[in-house]
Amino acid sequence: MDNMTNVDGVRVRPDTRNHKGFFVLESTYKLVDVNQNGWALICLDDATCHYVDPDDLRMPRSWKKKSKESKKGSAVNA
Repeated sequence: MDNMTNVDGVRVRPDTRNHKGFFVLESTYKLVDVNQNGWALICLDDATCHYVDPDDLRMPRSWKKKSKESKKGSAVNA
């Protein structure tokens, strides 16, 4: 997945668990980063963050459009 940092409006699939095995609240999060170990860091607010499997994320529709536009722009500039 390209450009997976600082994306607002990310949702989690039902029954998503964090890296410790605890269930994560089904809500809207901000995707902060995906680390080199493959965990996605998502935050509900400044105090509540979780590491989850990136496959359990539902990216917002606007993210796909932005991702495609950035690829088109980079191909034109190359």
